[in-house]
Amino acid sequence: MTQEQALHFADEWIGAFNAHDLAAIMAHYADELEFYSPFIPLLTFNETGCITSKGDLERYFQVGLSTYPDLHFTLHHVFVGVHTLVIYYTSVNGRLASEVFQLNELGQAEKVFCHYA
Repeated sequence: MTQEQALHFADEWIGAFNAHDLAAIMAHYADELEFYSPFIPLLTFNETGCITSKGDLERYFQVGLSTYPDLHFTLHHVFVGVHTLVIYYTSVNGRLASEVFQLNELGQAEKVFCHYA
């Protein structure tokens, strides 16, 4: 993955969330996935902190967008790895966040690990 590819993914991902465009958000995720976030139990979606179904992930994002109607992310930096990228940004309520994305051959996230300060 190049820095340019990672920046393109990050810009589109941030833009989709800032537009509250659920279809555009979901386009970034593979059909088969693992998504880990401490917000999953906080939003009482499930107790495990892990989502493994794209349908469940869509419902989780719907809950998040409803819970935070003023949601706006600010991109700070994108880090590049081997088939991975990290997006460092300001999340809801001014919280610093970073998400590690492992992408498949189609450039969609198949594993995501969310971290918040």
